[in-house]
Amino acid sequence: MKSFYTVFILLVFMCSCSNEYESRKIAAVSIKPFAVENASIRTIVPVDAKKVYFAASNGNSGLQLDNGMFNSIKTVKYADSIIPNFRSLATNGTDYFAMSIGNPALLFNLSKDTLVYKEVHEKVFYDALTFFDSLHGIAMGDPTENCMSILLTHDGGKTWSKIPCEKLPETVAGEAAFAASNTSIKVLDKTVWLVTGGTKARVFKSTDIGNTWQVYETPIIQGKSSQGIYSVDFADQYHGIILGGDYLKPEENYSNKAITNDGGKTWSLIADGENPDYKSCVQYVPNTAGKEVFAVGKTGVSYSNNGGLNWVQVSEDSYYTIQFVDRNNAWLAGNNKIGKLMLPRK
Repeated sequence: MKSFYTVFILLVFMCSCSNEYESRKIAAVSIKPFAVENASIRTIVPVDAKKVYFAASNGNSGLQLDNGMFNSIKTVKYADSIIPNFRSLATNGTDYFAMSIGNPALLFNLSKDTLVYKEVHEKVFYDALTFFDSLHGIAMGDPTENCMSILLTHDGGKTWSKIPCEKLPETVAGEAAFAASNTSIKVLDKTVWLVTGGTKARVFKSTDIGNTWQVYETPIIQGKSSQGIYSVDFADQYHGIILGGDYLKPEENYSNKAITNDGGKTWSLIADGENPDYKSCVQYVPNTAGKEVFAVGKTGVSYSNNGGLNWVQVSEDSYYTIQFVDRNNAWLAGNNKIGKLMLPRK
């Protein structure tokens, strides 16, 4: 009987090992660029491997096709004089929504050409926008009082309401977020994580679509307005990664990246003093068991095949953001350009 159990356990172990994902070894990548004139593009939503929706700093939005053509380009203006600088873009599965930075904050349903939210305040500055599902969405921004600015919708984006500060954790003076890549926010099912920087680099978390919140400390560099967490991603409800640094010192690589194994409660620095340096966006590659990760920024593109513990720089191309379609295809965006990345298949 004992030998039977020994053989059984060994077989289970062998099966689990054989099913374990084997990461790709990637030393370099080639990114196909598409020129977009007079547009800083920090937010994209992939439609599929052949087209991506984008919103830009010049009020433009539309579809970039992988044959180099554009489709459905439109320019948004407000009151005939304000050109919105879009840093956030999201879809509820049917319509696309884009939000501008600065005062006034303007949130548009681009698909219906309507303004669905406006906020006027000298401190207003929204950083990121996303949807949980077809009905529930969330936007986050810098504090106008003593809490992060958080908007919620429960009707697919038709109406948006701001959570009062008494229902949110207090922020520290000088704590804010970064509108660098629309990835200072991440949702999975009903859970959302928001990340901050400045005087504090922290992770805010809600497990009930934004109704109640907790906040957790991180070891990421903090203390100055240019320092902190610029991007967050989660492979599942437990395993996540944060990355940032100091955009004024983009080649520094200390205390700028960390991982969690408990859903964001605690964080451990990784590859400290090693590549990559400052990055504005980090994303797990889908369907790679949380092992393959890409980080992009003004100093190039870096890749890890072991969950962020070690990295290699695979391109010197400068991009602000990267979003994956699937395990082999991704779209990127940067200054006056959109990029298409195709990874090697096994």
